Amino acid sequence: MLRSIGIFVVGGLIGAVAGFAGGIFVYPYIFLADIVASDQVAGRSEKQVVANGRFIHANPSDPIHHGKGSVTLYRDLVHLEADFEVGPGPKFHLYLVPEANVTPSTEVAKTMYVDLGRLRAFKGSQNYQVPAGVKLEQYASVVIWCEHFGVLISPAALKFR
Repeated sequence: MLRSIGIFVVGGLIGAVAGFAGGIFVYPYIFLADIVASDQVAGRSEKQVVANGRFIHANPSDPIHHGKGSVTLYRDLVHLEADFEVGPGPKFHLYLVPEANVTPSTEVAKTMYVDLGRLRAFKGSQNYQVPAGVKLEQYASVVIWCEHFGVLISPAALKFR
């Protein structure tokens, strides 16, 4: 009798852990993966482009954390272009980071990064306001960072004009 109860409890715990872990990875695919953002840059022709970059797959051996596409920086705005895409996950944020070559081993959380906010979609063009007083020339990269797990998703090294 005790053995049966023990097996039931252990099975329940394993099922709960597997369900939670599966939910973390499956939830974004079910509810958020089909959302495609389509923000436009108001007055784009009058705005001065400060820098450009391309998101890369930071760790090719990791099939879950990847990104691709272009980013354009204006004086007051960071614009993820229409070709932007990242693999879904929880609590992805867009950071400006002072390091030029951000890798999975870079301790992004310990740098003087600027958090521009949570990603609104895993695909498509999106706008993020640059806070007043931020000097873009001090930031050599834009990165997608998973705050929930403290993991680099995709960096984009910037080329200033």
